[in-house]
Amino acid sequence: MDEQNNDQLKTKTDKSCKVHRTTDMDKNKPAYCVTDVPPWYLCIFLAVQHYLTAFSGIISIPLILSEGLCLQHDSLTQSLLINNIFFVSGICTVMQVIFGVRLPILQGGTFALVTPAMAVLSTPQWKCPAWTQNATLVNTSSPVFIEEWQTRMRVLQGSIMVASVLQILVGFSGFIGFLMRFIGPLTIAPTVSLLGLSLYTSAGDKVTFLKTTALIILFSQYLRLNPLPVPAYSKTKKLHTSKFYVFQIMPILLGLAISWLVCHLLTVFDVLPSDPAHYGYLARTDVKGDVVSEASWFRLPYPGQWGTPTVNLAAVVGLLAGIICSMAESVGDYHACARLAGAPPPPKHAISRGIGIEGIGCLLAGAFGTGNGTTSFSENVAALGITKVGSRAVILLSGLFMILLGMLGKIGAIFTTIPTPVTGGMFLIMFGVIAAAGISNLQFTDMNSSRNIFVFGFSVFSALAIPDWITRNPEFLETGVKEVDQVLRVLLTTHMFVGGSLGFFLDNTIPGTKQERGLQAWDKAPLEDSLSSEEVYDLPFGITSCLQNQSWVVVALTLSQKRKSDQSVRARYLITSNAGTES
Repeated sequence: MDEQNNDQLKTKTDKSCKVHRTTDMDKNKPAYCVTDVPPWYLCIFLAVQHYLTAFSGIISIPLILSEGLCLQHDSLTQSLLINNIFFVSGICTVMQVIFGVRLPILQGGTFALVTPAMAVLSTPQWKCPAWTQNATLVNTSSPVFIEEWQTRMRVLQGSIMVASVLQILVGFSGFIGFLMRFIGPLTIAPTVSLLGLSLYTSAGDKVTFLKTTALIILFSQYLRLNPLPVPAYSKTKKLHTSKFYVFQIMPILLGLAISWLVCHLLTVFDVLPSDPAHYGYLARTDVKGDVVSEASWFRLPYPGQWGTPTVNLAAVVGLLAGIICSMAESVGDYHACARLAGAPPPPKHAISRGIGIEGIGCLLAGAFGTGNGTTSFSENVAALGITKVGSRAVILLSGLFMILLGMLGKIGAIFTTIPTPVTGGMFLIMFGVIAAAGISNLQFTDMNSSRNIFVFGFSVFSALAIPDWITRNPEFLETGVKEVDQVLRVLLTTHMFVGGSLGFFLDNTIPGTKQERGLQAWDKAPLEDSLSSEEVYDLPFGITSCLQNQSWVVVALTLSQKRKSDQSVRARYLITSNAGTES
């Protein structure tokens, strides 16, 4: 890039990121704010990077669900599920950036729905028959086998679609603002941490190849600040070398790729055993047959491709718990994303739109048959802090990229050839980080308080103990009404529902100050914004102007502006009071 372009970009960035440019020592300033558009080549590179950041989290969801859907030995169908979830995630990302919260936040599958889905699929009614667990007995083209897994998928589809209606209503009605008054760190922390802790069996059953885990730890923790020199060219410096922090940007992808390559070489040279009964056989890359050659080059996913969705009451209630958890987590992601992208805190109407669009995304995910929903990807929000690029144009391009790859059948098929022990090593890292991310919400609370220690500790331990006891004593829930038994079993064996419900109840009933509970830190808003709220959060194509002509919208906007004015007056009062105290 020449000096003239650099000056133009710097001028534009300084204008939109004026608060972040006040000092050269501010390491948290974004290079490109939410409304900025980087050069096209940088947009492409960063869009691919965001795709790669979300890659491991997205593909792991259909791989986990395949166990409950009886698809362990049907790699071709697994590849179709991977294509589906990438395709829908891309559509939802584009919708969120244009019509939703309008922040650079990528949408993808949600682990909040994996736990209740697996709880539903583990009930006696939907537990996989023993013959589907034996590869020698499974004929993937048999109508009996196809109906076996599609029946389960259709139940998940319909139940997710019904549960998503709640999210749509809560979002577009603005009710999410009311709910967030009662949901604090002591509700979010046990709920999110139990997402990771409850999936320990999915990782533990597969971890026989610890090389993947060791490599990811090496890259992400020990080598992350060590750049690699790569050739670069510019008009001013001509041909030169530039630093590329590859280990910091894509440690999971590198760990997977190297382990995958090692397994492939060991398979080619016949080092790994060819007998399924011997230890190490699952690490072979030819276990899943000719799935890549069988997959089509181009495939367009469409709603209802697995048949007409059906609804199960127990599944709907269990998935509703996941939806509520997903909404609460997304609100936190919105605020974190705005801070990292150089945008003002999202107003309530933008948050409501974002939650509503996520509900529509879950509805689409159910209709397309992903077996999952969509939510904001926290991993990609964290990537904004690493790259210092908060442009929503980059995320929009990443969404289009996911749509394209979701239509390429060979891509999904290639991913399914990753050996099971390799993915197990990845799960060990990912689920641990999810658990830690949930616990990190406690930083806003006073953890010297015995009240808070009790609420969190009791909620987490009970959420681990109660589902285990219910699983070992299923007769305890026999009420005589089959539907009620199913609902209670799904809810009480879903760890995050038990932990989140206990945390919510105890935090809102045991006396405690807002500062002690962490609510004051969450409600705290910055005193100065780098961009105007209207510039960031108004809808495009003149939609906001058209809506303002409607009388009911004018009233709502007036009330919103009044609340914002009151908050500004209170903020100025606090500044004056603090200044007077210090003097």
